[in-house]
Amino acid sequence: MNSIEIKKLSLNFGEVVVLKDLNLTIEKGEFLVLLGASGCGKSTLLNCVAGLLDVTDGQIFINGQNVTWLEPSQRGIGMVFQSYALYPQMTVKGNLSFSLKNAKLSKDEIEKRVQNASEILQIEDLLKRKPAALSGGQRQRVAIGRALVRDVEVFLFDEPLSNLDAKLRTDLRVEIKRLHQKLDNTMIYVTHDQIEAMTLANRIAIMRDGLILQLDNPKTIYNFPVNKYVAEFIGSPGMNFLKGAILPNDKPTFKLDGGWCESPDLSNYMFYEPIKTETQAWLGIRPENVVFGDDAKNMPVKFSLEVEVVEPMGANTLVWSKMGGQEFRFMVDGNTTLSIGERVTVGFDPVHSSVFDLDSEDRL
Repeated sequence: MNSIEIKKLSLNFGEVVVLKDLNLTIEKGEFLVLLGASGCGKSTLLNCVAGLLDVTDGQIFINGQNVTWLEPSQRGIGMVFQSYALYPQMTVKGNLSFSLKNAKLSKDEIEKRVQNASEILQIEDLLKRKPAALSGGQRQRVAIGRALVRDVEVFLFDEPLSNLDAKLRTDLRVEIKRLHQKLDNTMIYVTHDQIEAMTLANRIAIMRDGLILQLDNPKTIYNFPVNKYVAEFIGSPGMNFLKGAILPNDKPTFKLDGGWCESPDLSNYMFYEPIKTETQAWLGIRPENVVFGDDAKNMPVKFSLEVEVVEPMGANTLVWSKMGGQEFRFMVDGNTTLSIGERVTVGFDPVHSSVFDLDSEDRL
């Protein structure tokens, strides 16, 4: 059974179109991440599901019920915001139990739910504290607990970790994943952080200008982005893009603008359709798919580059250079020592590349 179904959803603010005829189905127990840059419509879509915004057109179903015009409290959802929004005068226990008291649940039921949520989130020893006495990570745990006590099947997260430092984000990201594994509830999570998206999601919906560009599992989106925008957005460091042309001939090859020691053979690349005429294109290759030194000798494509910038990153080092006048980056082991101006040999297998049309930027 589908947990959430969105049909032809549109939202306009006056003449400004924010969401455009969106269709989205989320399976029961799925962890879906809405990913995109600021202003792409991801939080707006989440707020429509939550009932915090009235849609212009379309319908929203939760567990088979049409909730398009229901109040948020009637939708059976729990929501966690970027802001903790805790009541400062109340203790943690008071914050967790506040909505349950308003719903007129029995004292025993409230106690049971608060205890269960505090055990799951490991905040039992914080129940008597007030928010001012908590760290940022502890406050966000309480905010999650406030949604958790409602005992709902759908959880909505709107960039809940954005206000935390890097270590706390990592710690709480793991806690949210454990929470999903334990509860098996449906979760929709909004973020602009691709690492959060890749590590948390069963599927990722990458959004731009109110549209979903690609909806798939993290591995497929990483390896087979549908267009150049998705390829740029996913991956850290970002994908290399080399401008050139695909020459069909007997077998398709890529001719780099600005010159290349050899034209990569794309015979093993999985084109959507056969290339019959010369086509202007981008050849994308991720820095982590480029090999260095002796390992490059066995690669179908290999060439010499001059080291321009070296960025140590701990376990790995990112090296910046140029290929035919175009920016090109590759990764080496963190223990490798390279000097500025040094010439090195690198290589890659075109089967791990992505090719995009130069004008439409769609995958070929």
